[in-house]
Amino acid sequence: MITLLAIDWLFILEKLILIVSIISISLVIAMYETYAERKVAAVMQDRRGPNRAGPFGILQPLADGLKLFMKEEIIPNTSNRFLFVLGPCMAMLTAMMTSAVIPWGGKIHFTLFGADRWVSLQIADINIGILYIFGVVSMGVYGIMIGGWASNNKFSLMAAMRGASQVISYELPMGLSLIALLMLTGSLKMSSIVGGQIDSWYNVLYQPLGFFIFLVCAFAECNRTPFDLPEAENELNFGYHQEYSSMKLGFYLFAEYINMFISSAVMVSLFWGGYDIPFIKDANLAEQIGYNWLAALQGLSMFIKIAIFIFAFMWVRWTIPRFRYDQLMNLGWKTLIPLSLFNMIITALVVLLREYGWRF
Repeated sequence: MITLLAIDWLFILEKLILIVSIISISLVIAMYETYAERKVAAVMQDRRGPNRAGPFGILQPLADGLKLFMKEEIIPNTSNRFLFVLGPCMAMLTAMMTSAVIPWGGKIHFTLFGADRWVSLQIADINIGILYIFGVVSMGVYGIMIGGWASNNKFSLMAAMRGASQVISYELPMGLSLIALLMLTGSLKMSSIVGGQIDSWYNVLYQPLGFFIFLVCAFAECNRTPFDLPEAENELNFGYHQEYSSMKLGFYLFAEYINMFISSAVMVSLFWGGYDIPFIKDANLAEQIGYNWLAALQGLSMFIKIAIFIFAFMWVRWTIPRFRYDQLMNLGWKTLIPLSLFNMIITALVVLLREYGWRF
């Protein structure tokens, strides 16, 4: 172990490598989510989709990225220049920060300078992981609101106000749905929640209603159809990023797809066992193939589960039409919040009955 001034520099190096790796993977996945969405839409609409840039069109995301880089940077004369630039940066930053507390796999082992090192595939295993996620997600509202207000465009401002009210409205039932889950797990720590599901029943079996509420709220938080009211082009021209071009627009678009990826990772971690390999005892497998290969397979299992949820996001987008704004608000305040409160009360009763001797 290399220590200087009582600092474990290898630990810092490990975390830096993990941060760079997760950010890079997130950006690549977000880039190819655009390609996958076009292909899914093409299949559902009986057409080919992207097929010109490279074999099967797999270079289309690179072509789109190059196009955004080459476009002219335009900042409206009447806009607030500082806030106009800050908006997309904040949207991108908050989208990336959520990944810090998600466990992406088990621990890997290696020997360096004669010392055994066990490295967790989680950037920060803090004991308030879920609260951290909600705090960062709440900050994402500012990226939308600042960008819409700084544009000095009435359609952008209307779209930003829509986006802010939508995100705030659906954070309430999302948080309430998780209270019931926390009653069962007894921890806010993401690694503990995932660890409780390893080689055991997944939380979705105990909290099916809570998972459904969380899933619907995740669609709204990501501004995905049928909840994409902030970008309703038939009502608001282009939405809160109407005045943006080049990579500032790219940041907003990338943030949406990264949010979709991270939301899927959070749902997998909370309800579907996280990196657990289904139907296989991880401890027995580790004895056969070693802990490093086990961590690789666990990471693969995690990403397969995430890919299924991403496909569900895309499937719903090209299947269900957009809600009206009053329907959006009614669903959040009159349906999801009462359902989440009902789920929380029933879960609390079950926990109390078990505490006093009743078995379920």
